[in-house]
Amino acid sequence: MKKSCLLSLLLLFLVHLNFGQNSAKPNILLIISDDLNTKIGPYMDVDHYTPNLDRLAAEGVRFSRAYSQFPLCGPSRASLMSGLYPESNGIISNIDQPGSYRKETAALANHPSIAGFFRERGYFTARVSKIYHMGVPGGIERGEPGGDEPDSWDYAYNVMGPETMSHGSMELLSPKNNHYGSNFAQMVLADSLAETQTDYLAASQAIAILENRAGLIPEGATNKQRIKRDEPFFLAVGFVRLHVPFIAPKSSFARHRPEQVILPSYVVGDNVPAQALTRQNEKIWGMDELQQKKTIAAYMASVRFMDQQVGRLLDALDRLNLREETIVVFISDHGYNLGEHGSWSKTSLWEGSVAAPLIISVPGKDFDGAFGSTYSGITELIDLYPTLVELGGFAEQQPGVIQGQSLAGILQGKRPQMRKEYAYSITVRGGATVRTSEWRYTRWGEEAEGTNEELYHHVTDPEEHINLVDNPEMQQDLTSLRRLFEAVRTDARSGPKPLP
Repeated sequence: MKKSCLLSLLLLFLVHLNFGQNSAKPNILLIISDDLNTKIGPYMDVDHYTPNLDRLAAEGVRFSRAYSQFPLCGPSRASLMSGLYPESNGIISNIDQPGSYRKETAALANHPSIAGFFRERGYFTARVSKIYHMGVPGGIERGEPGGDEPDSWDYAYNVMGPETMSHGSMELLSPKNNHYGSNFAQMVLADSLAETQTDYLAASQAIAILENRAGLIPEGATNKQRIKRDEPFFLAVGFVRLHVPFIAPKSSFARHRPEQVILPSYVVGDNVPAQALTRQNEKIWGMDELQQKKTIAAYMASVRFMDQQVGRLLDALDRLNLREETIVVFISDHGYNLGEHGSWSKTSLWEGSVAAPLIISVPGKDFDGAFGSTYSGITELIDLYPTLVELGGFAEQQPGVIQGQSLAGILQGKRPQMRKEYAYSITVRGGATVRTSEWRYTRWGEEAEGTNEELYHHVTDPEEHINLVDNPEMQQDLTSLRRLFEAVRTDARSGPKPLP
């Protein structure tokens, strides 16, 4: 009898010890937007139309030079979720099996995704809608999961979104391209239909999960129920906007009139490689001036609607008293061109398509000095993995093959001048680019041949209008950047190596 009582007391003690350890761990809310560039409120001096992202930025750190490792949905998401360059994990297309690298690379056999890492350490992990590649449209209407790593999640929710089957007014804006899922088109919905849309449904399900995690433990609950409820959570919410088609309620479109849109001016020199210009309007889209303006206005309307869903999540955290226990990350898989260089959409290696929004808000007194600040050093999306690992208190358990660098010190107000020398990105058509604080060097193909290279000086030419690769005064800088590029690409292609 005494042994039984002692055993019961010991089990009860272990349960309470587990509570204490888990409760000290922060919750994590990861919000991923699709195809969103940095022309949004936190990154602009005027025309703020994303009040909820502005609010989040005021509560955290905005990274003003964060770069995607591949300006295409599938490879970028697999990269940031694994903490590895695309050439290291081998995911360089919109593959629907992002965890396949584990089967082909011995060093990665037991390498978890970010979510999988936290699940292994007792977190409740949940995915809502698009985190990896997904057919939008063409899949999501059937509630398909798309690409996923099922072992990462305790719970996964696939939205069955109506998309182009919504009851709205659809207008094709790209006469040369009517391919379902890649053309430019807009759909204006009645405001009463906002709650039927994919991102609204995703936010609602995420809020339901937050309600569940914050709910009172019922009287008489078993120890198993108590432990399950008391686990910290890792909740990943994927919004499908701003992926085409651009769908939003009428009230979102009302604030963005095509006649008020100013198309970007640009200069494209004769020495720009043809591979860099394949996404130009006249080659793929065939939009006239009005259609281009409508496309930009529709994009901005979709941003506004997506921002409202971010606001609903932030409001829920506040209402449920979860905000002070939750790290909130907002990120996009990559940027998006809207007429810069005459180019549109993604897969280019211009600044506008490779740069991505990254906002991280960590509540608590240790982070007060970082609230509302901006970090302008070079960062990469693969830095998110080690950052969350360190913020969660698991730095010593980080997988040894992670290629990103933790940003936790920056979030704590400890600001080195430059943590990284460069950001590295690749794309289709054999393109790769290195971005430093001062330069962007891009190469299309294996060897440097002059005609397949681009060199832009960001201090004097932030819009990347003048390719300096032929400038005799820049040959020393060009040589240095070629060497850096070769070293970085070789390292990325050699694959990750486990730490000794």
